[in-house]
Amino acid sequence: MHSFCRDPSERARARGTLMTIAVMTAAALTGGASPLSAQEARSIFNGENLDGWTIHGTELWYVENGELVCESGPDALYGYLRTDRMYDDFELMLEFNQEADGNSGVFFRSTIDGVRISGWQAEVAPPGLFSGGIYESYGRGWLIQPEPGLDSGLRMGEWNTLTLRVIGGRVTTWINGTQMIDLDDEQIGEGRGHIALQIHDGGGIKVRWRNLRVLEL
Repeated sequence: MHSFCRDPSERARARGTLMTIAVMTAAALTGGASPLSAQEARSIFNGENLDGWTIHGTELWYVENGELVCESGPDALYGYLRTDRMYDDFELMLEFNQEADGNSGVFFRSTIDGVRISGWQAEVAPPGLFSGGIYESYGRGWLIQPEPGLDSGLRMGEWNTLTLRVIGGRVTTWINGTQMIDLDDEQIGEGRGHIALQIHDGGGIKVRWRNLRVLEL
């Protein structure tokens, strides 16, 4: 007689455990390379509207030509667009195009009250401003910044790819296929929350996003 998990929740946990082990094993064997190319990821932006997302703040978030656009509004304050769902362990791949300034970011395991956010940000910014680094808002600040020059492949005014992997307390980021950071942090491991896109305060910012896909691990 085969020893199967009879309870559906137990089977789901078992599948999740096996997938996490498989992804971590693949990462170890490939030097941390993203496994998304070999896995099926789910789109979290439908290209038509903001269904599944919630706007925080007065900055502008809209859909244009199948792309998600964030743009500074008249208040020039911080703004966020967060997923309605919460994500724990996952790998996110997206493309971004910094049309103007580009000071933005991708938050993970985050919660938002008004425009005050708790959690961690993978930085998206012009070259030389630590894109791919991890920043903790209203907390410890910069946890890790990429080595100088790693963002030399970042192209302003063109499409770039960001990959963010979060497993437990370990966070790894890539920009255009270059690994930017690899961080293991106990507080991140204890965090829970949403994925959110940010627009920085100060005005004059416009960033386009497309092909937002998540693989839950």
